[in-house]
Amino acid sequence: MDDEGSPVWFKKVPDPATVAIDFKVQQYRGKQVLTWWEGTIGGTGGQGVGQGEFVIADQNYREITRVRAAGTEQADQHDFVITSKGTALFWVYDPIPYDLTSMGGPADGVLHDGVIQEIDIATGQRVFEWRARDHVTLDESYAPLPQGESAKLPWDYFHPNSVGLDADGHLIISARHTWGCYKINKKSGEVMWRLGGKKSDFAIGPNANFSWQHDFRRRRDGSYGMFDNGAGITKEREYSRGLVLKLDEQAKTATLVREFAHPDKLSAPTQGSFRELADGGSFVGWGQKPNFTEFAADGTVRLDGHLPLDNQSYRAYKSEWAGEPLDQPALGLHVDNGNVVVSTSWNGSTKVAKWRARAGGQPKQLPATVEAARAGFETTLNITGTPEYVVAEALDASGKVLGTSSAIPVRV
Repeated sequence: MDDEGSPVWFKKVPDPATVAIDFKVQQYRGKQVLTWWEGTIGGTGGQGVGQGEFVIADQNYREITRVRAAGTEQADQHDFVITSKGTALFWVYDPIPYDLTSMGGPADGVLHDGVIQEIDIATGQRVFEWRARDHVTLDESYAPLPQGESAKLPWDYFHPNSVGLDADGHLIISARHTWGCYKINKKSGEVMWRLGGKKSDFAIGPNANFSWQHDFRRRRDGSYGMFDNGAGITKEREYSRGLVLKLDEQAKTATLVREFAHPDKLSAPTQGSFRELADGGSFVGWGQKPNFTEFAADGTVRLDGHLPLDNQSYRAYKSEWAGEPLDQPALGLHVDNGNVVVSTSWNGSTKVAKWRARAGGQPKQLPATVEAARAGFETTLNITGTPEYVVAEALDASGKVLGTSSAIPVRV
């Protein structure tokens, strides 16, 4: 949608059982693309675990390819990062048989292992894999084991929800259920440091503690940002926030740089995102709460909105996007008191500044014209009288015709 909250492009997911999640703009082979995850989501204890695949679409909204996990596993929805090398990083939640007696669980228990896969997008080949259970012990988890009739269900001890590249090319990840963010050596897979949780390598400064967090990223100035839920299985903080921390890797300290809280002090027990904008501002998606907020660099609110209140959104992003649909503009007509009301739209176009409707007695002879500035996803124009045919033309800011609808007959 645009800054006014008007839709720019929409697409219905292909199956009633399919969910679309983490819809965003990325770069692939030097060009802008749209990416999202499609699949089904289940899980235990209210924690979403996905089984699906990722879609990459070009600026014409054509599907380029789908990225799937290697092996028998299916990709989880929590993150999808395209690298400059043409690979994709994402998570797989792999349920494996595991002896959980050390944690008070059954000997024949099941563990959800957090698996990073890096896949070459062009070939589908796996080029890197990392498993949490090889590097992060079970006692780091804050998540309770499944109990009673659910005791044999997978224990989601780690619950990874973001993966990305640090400035030096190594991996940085977030795990919600350990309250931990980790830096992982891209070559050896060893944990280079832990931030937060029970085994933090950093002393956490005043007001810098976080819990149940999401979306851990490196910022351009060298600091790190995340969405600090502050609530989840337990509530540790009265409100959620976008959190910026400065890490001193020599002194092993983590200090608060700034927090970004919603004016209404929203608390989101699940989901959420926090991203730096190109001008130094920040954009927050409030996860389980249907809100999204844009902040200036000094913390003032520049934009605030929400979806219908009975909805939620895993993440929210703001990006520059130039969409060029290959289909024609859409046109709808109806007659009202002897005049024609024209409704025009063009799903996905980002260059339309105004619309022109042309009318006349023949499809190729349409001398009467009326224009109106684009007024959101659908723009209405009014034609006096009842001509035989109408077409709509989409114009850019200079008046150039970008696209033309079919000629539609007027039916009284």
